[in-house]
Amino acid sequence: MPHVRSVAVGVWVGTGSRRESGAEGGISHFLEHMLFKGSARRGAEAIAREVDSIGGHLDAFTGKELVGFNTKVLDEHLPVAVDILADLVLHPRFDPADIEKEKGVVLEELKMEMDNPEYQVHEIFTSQFWKGHGLGAPILGTRKTIQGFTRELLTSYHARIYSPSNLLITAAGNLEHPRLVKLIEQHFGGHPAGEPLSSEQAPTPHAAVNIKKKRLQQVQLCLGVPSLPMADPNRYAGFILNTLLGGGMSSRLFQNIRERQGLAYSVYSELTSYRDAGCLAVYAGTSADSLPKVLDSIVQEFRSIVNDGIPAEELRRAKDNLKGSLMLSLESTSSRMANLARQQLYYRRFFTMDEMLESIERVEASTVQELARTYFRSEAISIAALGPIEGFHPDRAHLAI
Repeated sequence: MPHVRSVAVGVWVGTGSRRESGAEGGISHFLEHMLFKGSARRGAEAIAREVDSIGGHLDAFTGKELVGFNTKVLDEHLPVAVDILADLVLHPRFDPADIEKEKGVVLEELKMEMDNPEYQVHEIFTSQFWKGHGLGAPILGTRKTIQGFTRELLTSYHARIYSPSNLLITAAGNLEHPRLVKLIEQHFGGHPAGEPLSSEQAPTPHAAVNIKKKRLQQVQLCLGVPSLPMADPNRYAGFILNTLLGGGMSSRLFQNIRERQGLAYSVYSELTSYRDAGCLAVYAGTSADSLPKVLDSIVQEFRSIVNDGIPAEELRRAKDNLKGSLMLSLESTSSRMANLARQQLYYRRFFTMDEMLESIERVEASTVQELARTYFRSEAISIAALGPIEGFHPDRAHLAI
């Protein structure tokens, strides 16, 4: 990207909470925290000071099947950025005192999230939808697993997972590829390659109804069905289905439930895709009295798409929305860098912007409707609700498509 003066670099680890089991629950997220607490060469304060001294940004995140560490700096500071990232990822200190302090930090993060009812209902929904599989486990872990982390467990897990055979490095901005490769070789080349991670067992979605009573001002509702894996050939039809269902202010759910009926402030749908599975979920926050009507309205939108299809004007609007969002999201060096990582990890090839736009444009209304018919089935719907609920427990008759 020669028109910018910044460079974004990311180190991606092809793992996440879905690989954890038993006492390891939450270890990917905890390791992400610990890698910022110091390396063999730098303490936590030195890391922060060095990044700040060049006006850079350093960040990280943990997902279900991916952990990312990234930095954004001026192009002239690329060598420093690569040095810091390599130091963090490959040479963590794991000081016992830091481990104990960070347990307190992560436990506070867990408390913060548990005070968020929207987060809670999503966790309830996810745990039942992917029941018995790592995708259903919380990324943060539990109080018990967090408190049980030891230096031995952390070092063992890091040595097994954080090896070059499981790392991907991407960069975008004002850079020269040969120079970047040379920097990567300099900092990562001497590290033992390690063993590639084994393949994972695909999850099986579960349809269940889970109603939990809790003293809240609103009922939190999450309703979902299975959907496509990340690299499925029909993924663009899935993107369009999500967009027109609940992906924006002009979507069916927003216009019907919020604008026409005034039943919710927040209502949306989200498509979550993994290597071998996916889920299309709808969230709404509403009053206890309005809960049955909101649920009926969501199911009615499912039914309408399945039975009546997609009008040409609505399909056109969804395509333009998706194309505009895609193009705007890839304007920054950081988003380009992250997009490179997703494409390599999930597709094993790079799709140009023109290819992605053409793929969106090729989607036909009949394909979107057929996708809805495949997944919008009453026996496949899973529901989680949390809040001041009395005497409400929908059965499959309520969910008839």
